[in-house]
Amino acid sequence: MDAKARNCLLQHREALERDIKTSYIMDHMISNGVLTVSEEEKVKNEPTQYQRAAMLIKMILKKDNYAYISFYNALLHEGYKDLAALLHGGLPVVSSSNGKDSVGGITSYVRTVLCEGGVPQRPVVFVTRKKLVNAVQQKLFKLNGEPGWVTIYGMAGCGKSVLAAEAVRDHSLLEVCFPGGVHWVSIGKQDKSGLLMKLQNLCARLDQDENFSQRLPLNIEEAKDRLRILMLRKHPRSLLILDDVWDPWVLKAFDNQCQILLTTRDKSVTDSVMGPKYVISVESGLGKEKGLEILSLFVNMKKADLPEQAHSIIKECKGSPLVVSLIGALLRDFPNRWDYYLRQLQNKQFKRIRKSSFYDYEALDEAMSISVEMLREDIKDYYTDLSILQKDVKVPTKVLCILWDMETEEVEDILQEFVNKSLLFCDRNGKSFLYYLHDLQVDFLTEKNRNQLQDLHKKMITQFQRHHRLYTLAPDQEDCMYWYNFLAYHMASANMHKELCALMFSLDWIKAKTELVGPAHLIHEFVEYRHILDEKDGTVCENFQEFLSLNGHLLGRQPFPNIVQLGLCELETSEVYRQAKLQAKQEVDNGMLYLEWINKKNIKNLSRLVVRPHTDAVYHACFSEDGQRIASCGADKTLQVFKAETGEKLLEIKAHEDEVLCCAFSADDRFIATCSVDKKVKIWNSMTGELVQTYDEHSEQVNCCHFTNNSNHLLLATGSSDYFLKLWDLNQKECRNTMFGHTNSVNHCRFSPDDKLLASCSADGTLKLWDVKSANERKSINVKQFFLNSEEPQEDMEVMVKCCSWSADGASLMVAAKNKVLLWNMDSCLKVADCRGHLSWVHCVMFSPDGSSFLTSSDDETIRLWETKKVCKNSAIVLKQEIDVVFQENEVMVLAVDNIRRLQVINGKTGHIDYLTEAQVSCCCLSPHLQYLAFGSDDGAIQILEFLNNRLFQSKIRHKNTVRHIQFTTDGKTVISSSDDSTIQVWNWQSEENVSLQAHRETVKDFRLLKNSRLLSWSFDGTVKVWNIITGRIEKDFVCHQDTVLSCDVSPDATKFSSASADKTAKIWSFELLSPLHELRGHKGCVRCSAFSVDSTLLATGDDNGEIRIWNVSNGELLHLCASILVEEGAATHGGWVTDLCFSPDSKMLVSAGGYLKWWNVDTGESTQTFYTNGTNLKKIHVSPDFKTYVTVDNLGILYVLKILE
Repeated sequence: MDAKARNCLLQHREALERDIKTSYIMDHMISNGVLTVSEEEKVKNEPTQYQRAAMLIKMILKKDNYAYISFYNALLHEGYKDLAALLHGGLPVVSSSNGKDSVGGITSYVRTVLCEGGVPQRPVVFVTRKKLVNAVQQKLFKLNGEPGWVTIYGMAGCGKSVLAAEAVRDHSLLEVCFPGGVHWVSIGKQDKSGLLMKLQNLCARLDQDENFSQRLPLNIEEAKDRLRILMLRKHPRSLLILDDVWDPWVLKAFDNQCQILLTTRDKSVTDSVMGPKYVISVESGLGKEKGLEILSLFVNMKKADLPEQAHSIIKECKGSPLVVSLIGALLRDFPNRWDYYLRQLQNKQFKRIRKSSFYDYEALDEAMSISVEMLREDIKDYYTDLSILQKDVKVPTKVLCILWDMETEEVEDILQEFVNKSLLFCDRNGKSFLYYLHDLQVDFLTEKNRNQLQDLHKKMITQFQRHHRLYTLAPDQEDCMYWYNFLAYHMASANMHKELCALMFSLDWIKAKTELVGPAHLIHEFVEYRHILDEKDGTVCENFQEFLSLNGHLLGRQPFPNIVQLGLCELETSEVYRQAKLQAKQEVDNGMLYLEWINKKNIKNLSRLVVRPHTDAVYHACFSEDGQRIASCGADKTLQVFKAETGEKLLEIKAHEDEVLCCAFSADDRFIATCSVDKKVKIWNSMTGELVQTYDEHSEQVNCCHFTNNSNHLLLATGSSDYFLKLWDLNQKECRNTMFGHTNSVNHCRFSPDDKLLASCSADGTLKLWDVKSANERKSINVKQFFLNSEEPQEDMEVMVKCCSWSADGASLMVAAKNKVLLWNMDSCLKVADCRGHLSWVHCVMFSPDGSSFLTSSDDETIRLWETKKVCKNSAIVLKQEIDVVFQENEVMVLAVDNIRRLQVINGKTGHIDYLTEAQVSCCCLSPHLQYLAFGSDDGAIQILEFLNNRLFQSKIRHKNTVRHIQFTTDGKTVISSSDDSTIQVWNWQSEENVSLQAHRETVKDFRLLKNSRLLSWSFDGTVKVWNIITGRIEKDFVCHQDTVLSCDVSPDATKFSSASADKTAKIWSFELLSPLHELRGHKGCVRCSAFSVDSTLLATGDDNGEIRIWNVSNGELLHLCASILVEEGAATHGGWVTDLCFSPDSKMLVSAGGYLKWWNVDTGESTQTFYTNGTNLKKIHVSPDFKTYVTVDNLGILYVLKILE
């Protein structure tokens, strides 16, 4: 050992001897090959912890540099970071050939890469299997940097995971093939919710500096896309290891051009994915010699010295490494019991877990039965208690302390006995431990103790209630995460229905849990325990589940939204609203700010019927030709048929071996076609469920199927991931035509009503029309272009067109893409409607036979039935964002224009609408006393309407271009307007006198009335001008910015004004000086708005990056930088530009508009409340003089009248 390393160890010897526990540290050092088993026994024989530590350090001092490095790494891994820091300065520099040191032949580079990637360490008793390791490495070299799959498969307990980890412990393999690193993911048996959590964790690991996104993906499709980007851009040429994969559908989430090594018990799991595939089969058991080697290491004997019984034990264990290890662990503790354990194995005195299984259950069950029987009588019951643990769940010590009413040390001692017998596994997490069972051990325990399970779960809940108050679990508590994840599971398993309902129907629980783990797990629990929750109140269950589903995109983000405020946006009949209102009133008394959405009841829910017939995502739903039945299919591999009116189930068929992706009724309703990931197309009798025909010519999964509309000669069209469409004649066994032209998977196809055309849509972002007779392409619509032209984020946009459906007259075609449903006019190819309601991706859309309604189905496990007229009417006619508001006593009157240019006055409290006139309205305003309204048009005309008698006045002089802004003077006698023609018109409409203000060189952005017939205007030309509106002359001309002036505000004391510009600065001006008082720098985006406080001492500015800054007007100093409104990829309701600001009368609060509305404490610069609108991109917020009522319109045309809750 280097003198430097030796001195460092001697210097800190006392601290090390005092603090370390040797057992786990020695495990690491043995696996690294620097400590022998006999040396371990020598240390263990020392009577006290201090003496054991002293003996270990004494041994290390006699060893070489690698022992020092191994000891240092073991300290780090076992949570002794402070002690490791003491030894860091003494770390020796290791040099050797090929960059390898002699610690197990593994370089420090390899150890670092594998540690960072979460690859498990070698087990303490480790036997090399060089032939298999070499086979895996050869296959990995074959990938040659290209995407592909290497599969290690074999039975449970055959050592697949150890083999996968060992294969990547190779310097040259990592350096040549995977310089981007290795990332290990333990998969196990998962549902969609569990897989999403695994993907979220992986994305978080790969993007620790949050370069790509500051929120977790909300569904599997989004997670797959995020993973693709991270692997492509941030971790190129890296290897993903998926351990213990059970289901083929899981791999689809990782099927995105990655290099993947996976372990599985099922060789066929990769059948559903694309790319090169290599397979390594692990023999069902260890060879006799390897088995004996493991036993010899456990009992610390030479292989040749093992007794005769060892050979028979290996034979009875059937070569399973797991079973051999279990028996070996028993023999280590009781070395004289070879005959006893052999006899137990031979006599088979135990109950088989399952009659037939892919696992080697028989031998495992034998070994575990013996292991459990050999436990001390006083701890057997504690092992029985572990029957209620779930598979693949690591349980903190604290949970078992609560279950058993014991101190931590007592619990750890008991559990260590289980670990020593290989009946339990242990991981170290810092200074605490996490315990878990192998999934086969869970199966064994649950079967063995089946009759006690309910009581055991009840015991867990009772103990929890004794030690914890429900909503006081702090995130820093060791056991906190366990209770949030599994409390509902224990209650349901204990049959404690009342307690489960109280928990799940509590807004407090939802808030606490979603804040910690997001909404996905909670939504999953509502689905999982629906049969119990519906017993109490199906409506309440629906309220909470819908609340979670519709707000999931908000509840999964940071900073966490105020759940009480979200609850206040629910309908007043909802239990969620009732609880939120109760909480809000209590918190308002303590100074909290909450808002009521007064007019929310006028926002109609367009869905007519929502059903959940499947236990997983619904991929497709379709009407029968008579409209009486609906067929649906999905990820649960079934075909369901139910009544369209009530949702009553008529038929359930286990249709395919894998997920069923599409279904279709024939024109005469006699048949239903289904197609699947298993590459097959099947035809069923729709009344009896009998299988009629099977087709299997597609080479990849079949995504869609549809029958012709003429029942005289039935044709079936199918589309597949092999990029092809095929036509089938039901009277023939082979395909009639194949159509090619798409450059990616064909997702859906539909015949036109006259059967002359076939529409198909694809992952290539297009919708294509084909001539059925000739099989030639006729037309192509680029749906992706619609999204590229929209206001959504453009970065990395991939638009997959999921589905299409013709209207009965063939004039319209509906498509689903991302989470939207779009309706297209076939002649003009124009979009005429869209509707939103599903939380997650929409897989399918379909018109009813008469076109009066349509179906949509989604990943959110729902099928929604919509009324076409309602949707078209609702989505075609929406409010534009240019509104005017007058606050009068207790009334809120809103003047608005809809997108077909109708003027309407809306009572903000009652929702009553008066339609006034139809005109090409571009902007409008109300007179101060609501006697008149003025509006400008695209053609430059200005008109005034008198409310009382509907008289219309028109200005003789008009603008030359679109009128952008219009306003009455305070006496209501004069109207001022500005236009794209760079002029401002002043029209005294009673005397019919006109004054034209012409001096701006570019479009006038806006204007503001001042006292004494003065007017302030600002323009794209960078100037601000003060006019006399009687004479039309310029009194002051300020050259403010080199770029566009985007906004101005006038101080309430009328002495100053502010200017904000696209040049990323704002300025404060005095009306008396032509140079600015202060130039406000620091914004990183265009400064889009500014506002003075009522006392004229403060100025707030907002920019395009979502930042708000508050300045001192007198000296121009920055007082506060308010937390930015984050722009998050793909999330429509999140913020962007700050577009409007307004101070409260006492200057203590500030409200801002952007992607949503936000209220701020001016003194601290902290946010006090956020109101999330359904849409985004708010342009302006209208605030009542008392700062208690707020009005705005989002980009979906939804009006919000909000009032502070008092």
